[in-house]
Amino acid sequence: MNNLTRRGFALTGLAAAGMTAACGNGIGSNGANEIDARVDTTLNYLYNEYPNTRDLRDKSTGILVMPLITEAGLGFGGGYGRGALRVNDVTVDYYSATKGSVGLQFGAQQHAHVLFFMTEGALSEFRRSNGWAAGAGVEYVVANEGGDLSAETTNLLAPVIAVVFGQAGLKIGATLEGIKYTRIIP
Repeated sequence: MNNLTRRGFALTGLAAAGMTAACGNGIGSNGANEIDARVDTTLNYLYNEYPNTRDLRDKSTGILVMPLITEAGLGFGGGYGRGALRVNDVTVDYYSATKGSVGLQFGAQQHAHVLFFMTEGALSEFRRSNGWAAGAGVEYVVANEGGDLSAETTNLLAPVIAVVFGQAGLKIGATLEGIKYTRIIP
């Protein structure tokens, strides 16, 4: 039989308190307000710097905005960010984005990205899924040297269009990447 000492009891209590604090779901916090403010700022920047994206907004059925994704890697890498899903300019859910990569890589970077859901089916599939992973079926629109976004006609027919912008930092190398979106309570 074990005798529980005061020190053991105190350490067990501290460990239990730490674990329950880590399980908080954020109810009553201002996490949602912070995410919404960042999303507003990100969308204002996107629409002002790249006016062509207003056409995507007008044709889309929903928009997932990730204001800041932070990545780092040395051989293996990862990234994380939080954002909001908006339908008709109203936030309907909050999501986290978790990114993993493996390959020849070194460095860290930050960027923002926006997913434009161009069909009701793509938006419904995203909202119903338990952790949606970006992959086939997502077309990427990139900024060229002149600051314009190049969107070809074939891109506009895709069910999901991703716009990546605002890159800062330096990450060198070729990687195989995946990103997973999960609904959260901020």
